[in-house]
Amino acid sequence: MIQIGKAVQSFWPQIVTAATFVAMIWTAVHVILHKRDKKAATGWVGLVWFSPLLGMGLYWLFGINRIRRRARIKLSGKEKIPLPALHGVATHKQVSERFTDDGAGIAMLCRLTENITRQPLMQGNQILPLVNGDEAYPEMLSALQKAQHSISLCSYIFDNDVWGRRFRKTLREAVGRGVEVRVLVDAVGARYSFPTIVHGLRKDGVPVARFMQTALPWRFRYHNLRNHRKIIVIDGTTGFTGGMNIRAGNVLGDNPVHPVQDVHFRIQGPVVTELQRAFAEDWTFTTGEKLAGPTWYPQQHFLGDCIARGISDGPDEDFDKLRLILLGALSAARSSIRIMTPYFLPDNELAANLRIAALRGVDVRILIPEVNNLRMVHWASIAELEDLLVSGCRIFFTPPPFDHSKLVTVDNGWVLLGSANWDPRSLILNFEFNVECYDAHFTRTVNLLMERKISSSLEVTRESLEKIWWWKKLRNNSVRLFSPYL
Repeated sequence: MIQIGKAVQSFWPQIVTAATFVAMIWTAVHVILHKRDKKAATGWVGLVWFSPLLGMGLYWLFGINRIRRRARIKLSGKEKIPLPALHGVATHKQVSERFTDDGAGIAMLCRLTENITRQPLMQGNQILPLVNGDEAYPEMLSALQKAQHSISLCSYIFDNDVWGRRFRKTLREAVGRGVEVRVLVDAVGARYSFPTIVHGLRKDGVPVARFMQTALPWRFRYHNLRNHRKIIVIDGTTGFTGGMNIRAGNVLGDNPVHPVQDVHFRIQGPVVTELQRAFAEDWTFTTGEKLAGPTWYPQQHFLGDCIARGISDGPDEDFDKLRLILLGALSAARSSIRIMTPYFLPDNELAANLRIAALRGVDVRILIPEVNNLRMVHWASIAELEDLLVSGCRIFFTPPPFDHSKLVTVDNGWVLLGSANWDPRSLILNFEFNVECYDAHFTRTVNLLMERKISSSLEVTRESLEKIWWWKKLRNNSVRLFSPYL
């Protein structure tokens, strides 16, 4: 034994070198097999080979950006959640018949989205925009207080502040009334306040879970595979979704220290089933509990004229769906494109299609915040703007406070609303939920909301970009190189 120990001591450098080499080979093979983006794959392989310990550590910590959630559910013996018979299914032909001037483009976009998502298009929906927490939170709390059967609530951030505690109290009272309540909070987003709201909800007897627990003991904005969805469903018939988290900063009337503008939506009608399904899959993946039956999926009724479809997107079986839909929307546009997003870092394909749309004569207007809560994202975003301006896109800086709204409209008939931003984190790394809407009246309503923002915004020009100090341009373009990881 002593001789073996001495032999190991004598050859340990060779053993460590061999183990490192094997680990490098295995990591490089994993990159090549699993990274779709050629530039990202090349970058990771280069980092692994030229700086093995750093490269392998970073890749296995941050580079694994996809999981097979539904496969895991099936392997664990929990079958896919059964849904009731769908009520109100529409076709792309019904969509095209609604529009005359832009019917061809809208119908083409509808067909594309159907083929990408394989999700039903539902008619008979009513969708109401709610501006800031001042409008959204009272509406949400009122609906929660009226719940009789079930409540599903999913939020990336659910702060333990004055408004978070109001939601907590309402959920506790609902449990007391016998309502089936389920609350899902992202494990990283839950840490935006301390102590977290999760402990309080558990103390109150509210069933709550954290999505994708992480080994990192602190809040880290750039951690991957986060559940960025914002979904509330009451009694399976009334839903709320959009970009708004639950935190006091969203209620501007309270003069918060860190105010945030945002827009959320109340949805009623058959498409609410898709909100419930998205929540239920996340809940089953996280806890193992399957939500089924009329308590969660009641019969739906027609309550409006909007045709809509729920779109789940994430680094799992739904990978890349939303990005492809956005590319299709830009290609289908005939007259106008309106984009409002807090984080604007389009990849090369999205940026090229925006430029092509503008060169085709489409009126492209992009609204991004003048002041951003993520400085590096803002710097990288500014570095992206000049090429878009040269092609004819119009870009506007919305005035403070920070605007977290996420909206897209195409022509006079298509609206995309939900949780996703125009950046790699949303389109590749996070779980998102959006709703596409085909309705001329609703599109006009959303366009009017954005026009009001434009009227008080500062239009960005090539001249204004040229006046930026050279060292700031260097900073912006340097940070831009890391856009896929911001």
